[in-house]
Amino acid sequence: MIAPSKTKFLALAFCVATTGNVFVIPLSAAGPAPQEAAPSAVTRRIGAVKAINGTAITLTPDSGSDLNVTVQPTTRIVRIAPGEKDLKNATQIQLQDVQVGDRVLVGGKLSDDKLSLAASSVVVMKKSDLQARDQQTLQDWQKRGVDGLAGAADASAGTISITSKGKSVVIHTSGTTVIRRYPPDSVKFEDAKPGTLQEIHPGDQVRARGDRNADGTDLSAEEIVSGTFRNFAGTINSVDASSSTLSVHDLLSKKNVTIKVTADSQLRKLPPEMAQMMAKRLKGAAAGAMAGAASGSSAGDQHAASANAPGATGGNGGHSGGPPDLQRLISHAPAVSLADLQKGDAVVILSTEGTASGAGTAITLVSGVEPILQAAPNAGQAMMLAPWSLGAPAGDSGGP
Repeated sequence: MIAPSKTKFLALAFCVATTGNVFVIPLSAAGPAPQEAAPSAVTRRIGAVKAINGTAITLTPDSGSDLNVTVQPTTRIVRIAPGEKDLKNATQIQLQDVQVGDRVLVGGKLSDDKLSLAASSVVVMKKSDLQARDQQTLQDWQKRGVDGLAGAADASAGTISITSKGKSVVIHTSGTTVIRRYPPDSVKFEDAKPGTLQEIHPGDQVRARGDRNADGTDLSAEEIVSGTFRNFAGTINSVDASSSTLSVHDLLSKKNVTIKVTADSQLRKLPPEMAQMMAKRLKGAAAGAMAGAASGSSAGDQHAASANAPGATGGNGGHSGGPPDLQRLISHAPAVSLADLQKGDAVVILSTEGTASGAGTAITLVSGVEPILQAAPNAGQAMMLAPWSLGAPAGDSGGP
């Protein structure tokens, strides 16, 4: 896409998938452009290299059909590192240095049938460089990340409080903090769109990374991602394999809910012995919460104890004397497919919010939960409150 400019340079935004970075290329650096040529004569496409055959590159663009790119003897090919904003540190390379999977920005003349492009310039981000960057980003989320349930957001102060693993954490934002928001129909981190603090509601899932103080109660955020998710227990009314959807009767609202299952959805079935063990633990945790209430614990303490059960850690699946790490247990349950689900099965589902006219998308669906729901009717919420197994960068979770 061409960004309008009043200068002699024509800026192009090179948006790399999963990064959110914007790469600005002065046209003079990207390749020669005759002064008499209109800007519309130059077409640019961004995507991944699908195949290379001689001097021809098959490009899978971020939108649209595959494009055949012809590399000419005069084509300038340069390599840049992820995160670079211009070509100042670009390195000139040869076509043989380009590999399948690399991200490229190509510029040149598009054919009349729009199926091929004669390239005048090719800007390359190597797949290996992107993977190394992603691994560093993941490690940073693990080291400096925190996630939990949103409390109050103060847009004027630029802060939001969350409850993470039983601890209250205040997240501070600045003018440089990147804030993203999951759309109602996606569970992919790369689909998160630019957002604001005002969009974060109490009970939303919030994940942030940045520098924390010594006791982990304050974090100066470099990046925040949030989303509204719903989790409920119900029984399956029907399974539609052709549309990959389920109709589920929500036991709490008494309404039927349509849930879409995608390739990213995690479907698990608890073996009977695991379900019985989890039912016992949940029942014990609920009894402990009631005892705390009887002894004068505050409502906020009780909410934190129940809402953050999935975030507990420990060698035996939970803190000593605390709630079990149910998500860890669920992750070890056998995976199943949509075809394994039957009418009448009891399920606990964590899904996207869904649009007003569309179904929510399943993040995690667990069947075989009848013993759990019998022991603790409200266990559905306690089982899966943190959807970061799919929604976080590279599928990992952080915390103080």
